[in-house]
Amino acid sequence: MANPAKVRGTAWESAVRDHLNEALGLVDETGRLKDIFSALNVRRAAQEGAKDVGDVHCPPFVLECKDVKSPAVPTWLRQAHVEAHHAGYPYGVVVHKVRRANVRLARVHLGVRTWTRVRVALGVSTREMRERYAFAPTVRGLDSTRWYLTTDLARFAQLVADLRARL
Repeated sequence: MANPAKVRGTAWESAVRDHLNEALGLVDETGRLKDIFSALNVRRAAQEGAKDVGDVHCPPFVLECKDVKSPAVPTWLRQAHVEAHHAGYPYGVVVHKVRRANVRLARVHLGVRTWTRVRVALGVSTREMRERYAFAPTVRGLDSTRWYLTTDLARFAQLVADLRARL
């Protein structure tokens, strides 16, 4: 019998991948990729060797997908940053499942540094970034490495589309 946590995690990664491919217009009406060779397709990463490269690749992001009850966002963000580096991507983010909610309502967390780098790449002000993509900040103590910004997966998909249009 398969490990239930692994089965649940794989299903969550697949749901995130499928939602982003659809939201970014990368699939046809039957749900199949329009161009299976496109580097812009969102894919579940195959693990190779000792260095983890994240769960889902959504260029230019590596997504660390979490389907757990108790969040540990700062720890997950450190993990996502390391895995993005291993994969050769500039940005690592976390996608945390919201219980009994549609995948598009999943919480997407970006560390302050990643959020700032994405904002600069988009060429928008802090206020515009926060309002356009509905980011909400979380500040935990004086240690800014534990601070992060959160939006939902639907708005994150729009951010990805806007960033890809700029690059």
